[in-house]
Amino acid sequence: MNRITVTLEQPSFNSRSWILAVKRYLTAVLELLGKHNWELSVVFCKDSYIRELNRQFRGRDEATDVLSFPLGETVEGRYLPGDIVISLDTLADNAEYFNVDRNEELRRLLIHGVLHLNGMDHASNSLSEPMLKIQESIIAELDPLKYIP
Repeated sequence: MNRITVTLEQPSFNSRSWILAVKRYLTAVLELLGKHNWELSVVFCKDSYIRELNRQFRGRDEATDVLSFPLGETVEGRYLPGDIVISLDTLADNAEYFNVDRNEELRRLLIHGVLHLNGMDHASNSLSEPMLKIQESIIAELDPLKYIP
């Protein structure tokens, strides 16, 4: 059984039903990928928070949509893949830029983070990249209304 922890860097946003929907969706993604006993952590934040992380750990002084911090350790039979950090500000900007619903962009970033923690990477943002093909196939396969309306 997978365990997912969702943390909100800005405690003013606190929707229990939204957090549960995120957990349900991530559980479905992990099951689809055949991942078991994962202890996954997701942090939602603002641009200022992710910008500082991006500067500190990647040397890029700019906000980004998603960062993955791989750990890759097993403790007492539980796999600790690492942490996913998602900026809700950039998520909203991306949704507008790509003309997609914010929840679709949220699903995309969650999958993207999981794939990075699973050891995948991409050289560009081209949809021909193998990782991004998998990302988009998962989005197409999972019924969004079942998880994050």
